[in-house]
Amino acid sequence: MKAVKSYIQAIWGGALLLMGIAVFFRIPHIMAKLSHVEQYASGNFFLRFCLYLMGVLLVGGGIKKLYVFIKSPPGDFSS
Repeated sequence: MKAVKSYIQAIWGGALLLMGIAVFFRIPHIMAKLSHVEQYASGNFFLRFCLYLMGVLLVGGGIKKLYVFIKSPPGDFSS
């Protein structure tokens, strides 16, 4: 059961990493659409900061999970 759980965690780590990379590619498109909305025009910098922070956290979490999976002995995945 631990081996199955470790592979699920590795897949989850890969999904986090890919989603974080996708966020970085999507931010310019989102900001272009939001710049036309008057309500969001004043908070443009804050929105951009939050979106990039979310991308960094997703990539960092994915890398951490994959690193732990690669460095752990087979069948022992504790994170």
